Amino acid sequence: MAVRIKLCVKNRETGASIETSALVNTGFETDSPQLLLPVGAARELGLWPPPGGALKAIYDTAGGPTSIWVCPRALAVKVVVEDRETPWVVADAIISTIEHELLVSDKLMGALGIAIEDGAEGLWRFRSEGLDKLRRSEPPQLW
Repeated sequence: MAVRIKLCVKNRETGASIETSALVNTGFETDSPQLLLPVGAARELGLWPPPGGALKAIYDTAGGPTSIWVCPRALAVKVVVEDRETPWVVADAIISTIEHELLVSDKLMGALGIAIEDGAEGLWRFRSEGLDKLRRSEPPQLW
């Protein structure tokens, strides 16, 4: 099992939003908070086809280089949990035509205050919480 968290993701320009699970991926190393979106999620958010201002780029992945679209600072992201309200974090939208699950980058994980406690068991917490407040992974949602 991996760590997946429930997110509310909002297009900062149009206000279109989705609520979905996202895989927390410490191997997705970035310079700024980024959320990788499959095309289906990007479409729901009004980001597919890529809007003006989107940049085409090549990202290195475990499977080799792949083409993606970058929409800088296009998203507002927050964690959805039942017992607290988290602040919104501004993130770049990274749109992939080959991925089927949202991926949270290392910088976005940090900005959201997420601490992975046990990847094998899918346990996580907010950094501001004690070890007695472990949270369980969300089920995957594929797009």
